[in-house]
Amino acid sequence: MDPLIEIGSTVLFQGDSITDAGRGAMDPEDLGSGYAMMAASWFSAACPELNVRFLNRGISGNRAADLEQRWERDCLELKPDWVSVMIGINDTWRAFDSGDPTSTEAFEASYRTILNQTREKLGAHLILIEPFVLPFPEDRKAWRADLDPRIQVVRTLADEFDAILVPMDGIMNAAAEKRDPAFWAPDGVHPTPAGHALIAQSWLRAVKAIA
Repeated sequence: MDPLIEIGSTVLFQGDSITDAGRGAMDPEDLGSGYAMMAASWFSAACPELNVRFLNRGISGNRAADLEQRWERDCLELKPDWVSVMIGINDTWRAFDSGDPTSTEAFEASYRTILNQTREKLGAHLILIEPFVLPFPEDRKAWRADLDPRIQVVRTLADEFDAILVPMDGIMNAAAEKRDPAFWAPDGVHPTPAGHALIAQSWLRAVKAIA
């Protein structure tokens, strides 16, 4: 297969703790131990001749508004050719654990702002990964009413901005039919190594790096 990512490109992963995955914030080249590192490693092993550089600026706990606030420093100044974003689960989570909700409209406004800035200032290609939640523990089932509209926002923005969409909510929940949800994410959100590998695999398929 011919990957969509071109020779000499810089790819930036952005998001929350799922993207962060324990990366060392003091080392700008650290990709963490999650899907970003896995996707970058497999891509580089499969296509070493493309000499693609991968960066990770995911920060644990971030919501869409946090990305908006730091977008100049953590995206635009880095001048990536491709920007991969996975955000939204904390916009839902904080409504349930902290009584600090984010409206779907505010989520969309922040997300749209960073995508507009990325297109207008960089002309970068976009990859949007849906946020997801699995039905475990039991209380996570109540999150769907809040998260589902955000997932629809991501799908709408992907279409509007001609971005590659990675439909992770459906992929993860389909996987949870084959093996119990805790195998993929013991709290319904944060992936196990297998869960991260599934995200990385789905990302690589989306950019046509693997079949």
